[in-house]
Amino acid sequence: MPAISVLMPVYNAEQYLRPAVESILAQTFGDFEFLIVDDGSTDCSIPIVKEYAAKDPRVKLIERPHTGLNQTLNDGLKMARGKYLARMDADDISMPTRFEKQIEYLESHPECVLLGSRVMLIDTYGSPFSESFQKLTHEEIDAELLRGSGWALVHPSTMMRREVIMAAGGYNPRCHVCEDHDLYLRMAERGRVANLPEILLWYRRHYGSINHTQYEEQYKIKQSIVAEAYSRRGQSMPKDWSFKRWVPPPLSVQLRQWGWAALRVGNVPVARRHAVSAFKKAPLSPDSWRLMFCAVRGR
Repeated sequence: MPAISVLMPVYNAEQYLRPAVESILAQTFGDFEFLIVDDGSTDCSIPIVKEYAAKDPRVKLIERPHTGLNQTLNDGLKMARGKYLARMDADDISMPTRFEKQIEYLESHPECVLLGSRVMLIDTYGSPFSESFQKLTHEEIDAELLRGSGWALVHPSTMMRREVIMAAGGYNPRCHVCEDHDLYLRMAERGRVANLPEILLWYRRHYGSINHTQYEEQYKIKQSIVAEAYSRRGQSMPKDWSFKRWVPPPLSVQLRQWGWAALRVGNVPVARRHAVSAFKKAPLSPDSWRLMFCAVRGR
């Protein structure tokens, strides 16, 4: 029986899939099974996973018709055998020591049922542009969750005690775009939650992600998720409760932000790619011209 079951849902993820899989297989802690649950992909995701499965017996592909993320995750949960469950997404990159550090913490803190980490935000090309600063303690994280911030824990950075997830009921089908936030609150009611201060995941931002495509729907169900958490805890939800939602910037603005970030870290080729894309989206913007000039110059 493996120490860790790694659960990664896949749906038409061929663009970023290889770096994600390879980052798991390169972990310094190797006692895991890698459950890759394909949710009816129509691209080359399945052949790519089969290629890795033929080389490494830890990789297990589960093929199924397309039913959505929550059912995909719950189907993977049913097959997991590890003491711990590590989440991973098909467009992110885990740092090599992620599992080693998370196992060490969880083994020495039996009261902790859910552990995440800080992350580095990367753009579509994998160039870093911003470091996250999640709170570290249970009290701080739980308070943020109750304020409506699911970003208090970054889902693909988390490792959880599998028996506690199962006791909490797994992923709620009614929370299909905020399934992580809802689970965090229920886990926090059964034990302690925490984040490690190290950056153990590179988290990819792109305009095909749920955070960009379904942010309006996420906002609509945040209040009900938090209200249910207060009710389970025997408390009244504050009458002045409000949630300041995150809205993705217009694509041209985001491209320019990524371009400037790439220049700051000296990644000139990526900066030029973003500059060209931003110019195509907003050719009359002085900001697009400014980024293009600096990207061509290389600084």
